[in-house]
Amino acid sequence: MRRSRSSALAPARSPAPTRAGGGLLPTRELAAAWFLVVLIAVPAWVLTIGQARQMGVEPGTMGMALPLFLLLWVTMMAAMMLPSMAPVAITWARGIGRQSSGWARTARTTEFIGGYLLVWTAFGLLAYAVLALTGGLVDDHPTAGRWIGAVSFLLAGLYQLGPLKHVCLRHCRDPMGHLVRYAGFPQPARDLRVGVHHGAYCAGCCAGLMVVLVPLGVMNVAAMAGLAVVIFVEKLWSRGPLLARAVGVAFVVLAVVTPFQDWLLPGLRGAMPSMGGM
Repeated sequence: MRRSRSSALAPARSPAPTRAGGGLLPTRELAAAWFLVVLIAVPAWVLTIGQARQMGVEPGTMGMALPLFLLLWVTMMAAMMLPSMAPVAITWARGIGRQSSGWARTARTTEFIGGYLLVWTAFGLLAYAVLALTGGLVDDHPTAGRWIGAVSFLLAGLYQLGPLKHVCLRHCRDPMGHLVRYAGFPQPARDLRVGVHHGAYCAGCCAGLMVVLVPLGVMNVAAMAGLAVVIFVEKLWSRGPLLARAVGVAFVVLAVVTPFQDWLLPGLRGAMPSMGGM
C-alpha cells in the first residue's frame, strides 16, 4: 500500500530530466511551472515595491493596522519565498494532478497553497507583535535602537548557525522523502496539512533571515531582494548550507558593529539621534 500511494507523487520519467530541489522534472513541465512562478512572483514584487515607495522605511509597524500589515506581509512572502519553494509545490501539484481532475484538482491545490500561506500569516502575527514592541521602544528611548539592532543581528546569526536552521534547511533542500511521507497522511484535509507542514519547515528555515528585517526595515526593498536571493541559493545551491553558515557569521559581525554604525539600521534610524549629536 505504501508503495502504491507514493508512486502517485514520484516524478515522471523523461529522457532529458532536470534536477530541481532534490527531484526530477521533465524539461517541458519544469519550464511551464517556472513560467507560472514568475507570473505570480512578478506582480507580488511590483505590489511590494509600490507600497514601499509610498511608506518608506520606518521603525516598527509603520503605523499599519494588523489587517493591512498581514496583507502586505503575505504579499512580501509570496514575492520572496515562491521561487525557492516552487520545486516542492510543483512536485506535489503533479501528484494531485495524477490522482484528481477538474474541480477536485483545483480544490486540492488550493488547500495545499492555503496551508502554506496560513503558516506565513501566523508568522506575520508574530512579526507584527515584535515590530510593535521594538517600534514602541525606539519611540520611547531613541538610543535603544542601536541595541535592538545589535540584538536582532545577533539572534539572526546564532539561529543561522544553530541546529533548528540545519534541520529545516535539510528538509527544504531535499523534500522528496517528506513528499512520499505526506502521501500517507490520512484524509480529511490532507493537502491543507501538507501545506502547513511544509510551510512550517520553510518558516523555520527562514526565521533567522526574517529577524534582520527589524533593523533593516520591513519595507526595505533592497533588503527583501537580498534576503530572497539568500533564501533561493541556500535551498537550491549545492553549497547552500555553507552559505547559511557564512551569512550567520556575517550577522554576528554586524551585531558587534551596528551600535556604532547607524547606517546599518535603516529600519530603526528614523527615531534615533545621530552619533554626532550624542
